[in-house]
Amino acid sequence: MQVQGKVIVVTGGANGIGKALCERFASEGAACVVVADMEKDNAAVVANAIGGEAFGVDVRDEAQIAAMVNAVEQKHGRIDLFCSNAGIIAGDGEPWWATSAPNETWQAMWDIHVMSHVYAARACLPGMIERGEGYFLNTASAAGLLNQVGDAAYSTTKHAAIGFAEALAITHGDQGIKVSALCPQAVATRMIGENKDGGTAGVDGVITPEQVAQAVIEGLAEENFLILPHKEVADYRAHKAANYDRWLGGMRKLRRKFGNPKL
Repeated sequence: MQVQGKVIVVTGGANGIGKALCERFASEGAACVVVADMEKDNAAVVANAIGGEAFGVDVRDEAQIAAMVNAVEQKHGRIDLFCSNAGIIAGDGEPWWATSAPNETWQAMWDIHVMSHVYAARACLPGMIERGEGYFLNTASAAGLLNQVGDAAYSTTKHAAIGFAEALAITHGDQGIKVSALCPQAVATRMIGENKDGGTAGVDGVITPEQVAQAVIEGLAEENFLILPHKEVADYRAHKAANYDRWLGGMRKLRRKFGNPKL
């Protein structure tokens, strides 16, 4: 897919990766970029800067996503690319067990990292299938292919995000629907907080949101399912598949080296 002339929606578009995607899509000549975010005022700032449109949307609420999709389709006739990008991070917390995070954190991660993708697809698929074309870019994480040391809820829900993206591609590929899963490691956004080196996710360096956006443009052009801004992730994934037990041992070694993460 070339984004020139396309109608594009980006959730989590007011900051970080989402903001960089919106800016890059606009610079590439998208017909319209819709900036959707819980922070409606910040979404409006981004939209005004790029000549786009802003929506205040809580992606945990299916009705809000459906209403936005309907409004965009009514105005522009279609959505060519839906980027389901919103995300959060929390960390396991004391005593740093895989079960330490409270149920509220697990539920929020599930709603934002998984169900928001389901809601977006549920709203967009009817129009896309009718036209015989459409594209979903679902932001997951390298944690969805590997694991995020010290954040079981994040890792688990990002794995689920990959699973749903696969299901979309398998179920609807023959209907003209394309799917990509964006899986970076550490990116210089407010999600990594004061941990500027990215912790365990930053072992291969912390990249900028703009570098992620460049990888997305390239990945969409090639219509790759996996978009890996950190190329090393492909090797790690191969090592995991080749010898799961050895890979788990390596991850435990990484945890011992870095200790409990400060997210």
